[in-house]
Amino acid sequence: MNRIIEDIISATENRVNKLADIGTAQAISTRSLARSIKYAKDSQYIPVIAEVKPASPTTQNREVTPADAAQIASTMEKAGACAISVLTEPDYFHGSLENLEHVRQAVSIPVLRKDFIIDKRQLYEVESDLILLIAGILGERLPRFIALAKDRGLQTLVEVHDHAELVAALDTDADIIGINNRNLKTMEIDLATTEELASIIREHSPDMIIISESGILTPQDAVRVIRAGADAVLVGTSIMKGDIYENTKLLVEASII
Repeated sequence: MNRIIEDIISATENRVNKLADIGTAQAISTRSLARSIKYAKDSQYIPVIAEVKPASPTTQNREVTPADAAQIASTMEKAGACAISVLTEPDYFHGSLENLEHVRQAVSIPVLRKDFIIDKRQLYEVESDLILLIAGILGERLPRFIALAKDRGLQTLVEVHDHAELVAALDTDADIIGINNRNLKTMEIDLATTEELASIIREHSPDMIIISESGILTPQDAVRVIRAGADAVLVGTSIMKGDIYENTKLLVEASII
């Protein structure tokens, strides 16, 4: 892993160590990402998972309070986003659980919690519709975390970057796979990653939902990965910088004909 990712995981471990032991919790009643994607496709739109992204380790988009997050997400929904991703990692991405809570109350579409999940206690911190599980970080623990998340009622977005991670993910009960075009070792981005891995997924699991993540900056980029086999795109920085409504709408209405 890149040093930045190692630092984030270390900070996450410190944060998780302060969490109370989990008790019992009712399963979450979630909104279906599959249905939301299908609705967008049937309407001839590109399914866009728009991300409330205050910052990254290398970029600062804007400060986002919980009230801001709710307003931003509502704007994304009005512009046609099929789901909202909310960063909850506080130290490097300036996210928060409160942002997610406010977003989920403000929109009617599915909400993804995007964080570095390394402990089962994190599955009980906050209610969301989906949760991100990173194959390269969880390793052999991935199947167990998928099972734990599903027991909680959560849909799981299993993120992979290379062939080895994809093979491991396809050997689990994953039904949504995110292809991260960013290499977490070098931090370089290449949309060809989606083109390479999506075709393998389609051969192995024709009904798998595929999300292309990272590096989608323009409508042309979105069209490229959709044509490669992705069902939806997850976009943060290029939506957050500038007019959020127009940036989202441009991606949603990009033509794939």
